[in-house]
Amino acid sequence: MKKVFLAAFCVTALCLGFQKINAQTTPALKVGIFDIDLMVQALPEYRGVDSMVQMYERDTLGTEYQLYQSEYQRLDSTLKADSAKGNIPATVMTYNNQQKQQMMMQLVYWQQIAQNKSDNYRATMANPLYQRVLTAYKKVLATKKYSLILKPNTYEIGFPVENMFPLVAKELNVTLPPGLTIDPNQALQENGATGGAAVPKTGTGKP
Repeated sequence: MKKVFLAAFCVTALCLGFQKINAQTTPALKVGIFDIDLMVQALPEYRGVDSMVQMYERDTLGTEYQLYQSEYQRLDSTLKADSAKGNIPATVMTYNNQQKQQMMMQLVYWQQIAQNKSDNYRATMANPLYQRVLTAYKKVLATKKYSLILKPNTYEIGFPVENMFPLVAKELNVTLPPGLTIDPNQALQENGATGGAAVPKTGTGKP
């Protein structure tokens, strides 16, 4: 019985000793909270991107949609007139009908087409801002040595997290909106949350 007790005591001591050594040698998990899209949208220059996108949607995409409508109506009228004549070559009728179908597909799926074009235009206009934020972000990463980077609303309570937005904003020399300056841990405690913190609001649309 004494031998069994002694063996159990030794195993327990070894386990406790291993856990203590492991805790001393294993670096603590350092987690940062950041979202490059939100940071870009917080830049003052992003309002200019919004304005350019609105002009593009109104002038370029609006004009393009009107052209599709006009061309569809012209082809439809031409086909009806040619059908009434009855002496138009079948190849011409087929070609005009194919063109009409193409215009119709452009109009039917215009909302999706226009959204894709608008998103691509926004990405092009905002690309210099993304490059600026990415450069500042990399500097913060090199200094703080985070183990893991998560976006707002993607982490759970159980380990401390650090808000990276103020650090990146300092590198960029810009002032953050209030929603991006909050301490995620404090926000969770105040809200009594059991999951991720709310995504901060920037007041601008997302690209």
